[in-house]
Amino acid sequence: MRQRASFALLGALALAFSSNPALQARPVAAASVAAPAGIAPSRVVPLQGGRNFRDLGGYRTSDGRMVKWGLLYRSGSMTGLTADDYAALEKRGIRVVCDLRSTAERQAEPVNWPHALPRVLADDYVMDNGQFLPKGDPRQFTADQVRGAMASSYPRLLTQFNSQYRRMFGELLAGHAPLAFNCSAGKDRTGIGAALILTALGVPRETVISDYMLSNQTLDPAKLMGGKAMANSPFAALPPEALKLLVGVDRSYIEAAFTVIDAHQGGAMGYLRDELRLGVGEIQRLRGFYLTRR
Repeated sequence: MRQRASFALLGALALAFSSNPALQARPVAAASVAAPAGIAPSRVVPLQGGRNFRDLGGYRTSDGRMVKWGLLYRSGSMTGLTADDYAALEKRGIRVVCDLRSTAERQAEPVNWPHALPRVLADDYVMDNGQFLPKGDPRQFTADQVRGAMASSYPRLLTQFNSQYRRMFGELLAGHAPLAFNCSAGKDRTGIGAALILTALGVPRETVISDYMLSNQTLDPAKLMGGKAMANSPFAALPPEALKLLVGVDRSYIEAAFTVIDAHQGGAMGYLRDELRLGVGEIQRLRGFYLTRR
């Protein structure tokens, strides 16, 4: 049975790591993970065929540091990228893409990178889209029913994609960045992934939620519903108000995930340690790689 430490014990562990060289992770050279020069910081990456493609850089942490620009990208499906988009992303030096989409989603909206890089990591699995909807006839769903179903799905997503989130953190710990991670819309599976990364880096909760909520501004519902994966799904039959809550985001969705995370013994840090294998040394390493004092 795994031993779960309290906040007090986590503090003691942190002190031990800082005072005992034998317990410390390998020294981190912060400059060894850096975005290519000449890339202008921009929250929404300007791409002709991008879908909710955003940079997680620029967010301030609780200790006053800042997430580095140009290293951590979140996105929806990249099937619409143009030749110019691929060239722009090549300049950004993206080394790894963690594609969280199912087998069917990837087949419906394939992404054909023109070069060997980036390395794409994906799992073959079947996505149960029904978990995002109430039971019954989609044509009769109310907005409140869809909101409740969506919020209920987020704790399940935490569990279902745990292994993929672990793999993503493994890539980040190895310094394999710039890295992008995506699902189809870039808001649910990707939204949880972004929340976990920003939380591990020490970004305050309200800032994490604000980043999550940006999908309501950066995701075009019309373009999303025009995609093959969505057009062939039961989602297309939803009434307009219910559909808006399905293809957008609501604070209650990500809060449902954080309720599970916070209820874990040791809170968020305990969850990261026990469920994502991010102990004190790993957290220290991540922050050394992806944060800056500037």
